[in-house]
Amino acid sequence: MPLSPPTPHRAEIEHLVRRALYQRLGKAVPRFALAPHPVLVNVSARHCHLTAQAVETLFGKGRTLTPMKWLYQKDQFAAEESVTLIGPRSRVISNLRILGPCRDFNQVELALTDSIALGFDVPVRQSGTIAGTPSCMLMGPAGFLEMREGVIRAAPHVHMAPTDAEFYGVKSGDFMRLRIGGPCAITFERLLVRVHADFKLEVHIDTDEGNACMFTPDTPVELLK
Repeated sequence: MPLSPPTPHRAEIEHLVRRALYQRLGKAVPRFALAPHPVLVNVSARHCHLTAQAVETLFGKGRTLTPMKWLYQKDQFAAEESVTLIGPRSRVISNLRILGPCRDFNQVELALTDSIALGFDVPVRQSGTIAGTPSCMLMGPAGFLEMREGVIRAAPHVHMAPTDAEFYGVKSGDFMRLRIGGPCAITFERLLVRVHADFKLEVHIDTDEGNACMFTPDTPVELLK
């Protein structure tokens, strides 16, 4: 059964309602409410991206990824398919989720604690910058895939559309700060900016980073230049 089209995120609706309320009450609209889009922070668990050829190697000829859950970014999804990751110490992570659609490179994204447990020495990299990164073995129901490189710890980053970049006065490749509140308040000083016309404003941190600041969907956040 195909997935229903993604619906607007609660944060998007609340952003529009908040702005309308300030205007209706005749109050000055604060800067955060003037932003084109709300700041949404998501904790990204370990996962992998695969090429179409890799999917066939692991799951069988003619197999494609099956969307299980739509993600916040346009046309991105968590697939029903998953693989087993075999690390240097012969330890494994089973049910490593694949994110789709397929890309033109293979990449595994781990948190630091994942990599230590498996025996990887992974660098912090922007997605797609995989030259010189560790190799690994993936196992699927139909075969094995030896990745000669591509295991990374993803740099904390923010996706944004050109309108967001203009509002914050940044460009792709710049760094911003992310201030996270709550009982374990913290500020990330090197949040990589990625700009594309199809992007929605969204920050990605990994599970180690999310756990360190006890992040929840209700935790207050602020994006700073």
